Amino acid sequence: MEQQDSFKSGFITIIGRPNVGKSTFLNRVIGQKIAIMSDKAQTTRNTIQGVLTEKDAQMIFIDTPGIHKPKHKLGDFMVKLAENTLNEVDAILFMVNAKEGYGRGDQYIIDRLANINRPVYLIINKIDQIHPDQLFELIAFYKDKYAFQEIIPISALEGNNVAHLLTVLKSQLPEGPQYYPADQVTDHPERFIISELIREKVLQETREEIPHSVAVVIDKIEKREAEKVLVQASIIVERKSQKGIVIGKQGAMLKKVGSQARRDIERLLGTKVFLELWVKVQKDWRNRDRYLHEFGFNKEDY
Repeated sequence: MEQQDSFKSGFITIIGRPNVGKSTFLNRVIGQKIAIMSDKAQTTRNTIQGVLTEKDAQMIFIDTPGIHKPKHKLGDFMVKLAENTLNEVDAILFMVNAKEGYGRGDQYIIDRLANINRPVYLIINKIDQIHPDQLFELIAFYKDKYAFQEIIPISALEGNNVAHLLTVLKSQLPEGPQYYPADQVTDHPERFIISELIREKVLQETREEIPHSVAVVIDKIEKREAEKVLVQASIIVERKSQKGIVIGKQGAMLKKVGSQARRDIERLLGTKVFLELWVKVQKDWRNRDRYLHEFGFNKEDY
């Protein structure tokens, strides 16, 4: 009787400054959108687990909020969430933006890695945006900064070298159980993913003062006749002026956000969706424990 090959599994956290492409990488690896993407910094607010299952391995990737200097309680929550994953995983992917180069935020992260007893891989993302000569200089520079397990350049957007990175990770993971069913791609419930898809559209369509002031709460998900689903959600902002921006002239902005979000939610659920959105003002919610808890940020984490 032929002996079955061993099965490998492990948890891999993705850390880095805001806007280095962590969520884009996660979505590329998983093959569908489970983490929202935006050109605004600090888009990710919770750790999002993406599960990649192959015949001989299961890799659970943890997309963390960008590590940055906090300006409010929500910021404290986000940074602590990212840092708390470091000692609980089998490998760490420290992602940097090739185009931006080295910054103080990168040194901040390297300093925190000094006391971590886990393999750390430096992932230089967005290599499609720089000349190869610049890449060689970056690699040489970072080699002197930390004893990385390996330095791997990729383009999460284009997919360059991502397969190689996965092969390297799989080869160095320990033998372990299959933690999730083979067809499960995330540990987050549908309500969370739906709220994030709506928030993504608000981030994409509104101007600078809005993004960090927005939360989305799912009020109801209800199956209706003819395989249609009703989704009711509230978009939370901090000021009346922001409410006006999100609603837009004669409701145009809210309609645009709703139309774009509905298409993504339909792809997620595989069915037709009725999406109803409201905009509500909760003053200074990012600094108030009650609202942070209500909007899904656990008090013990900040």
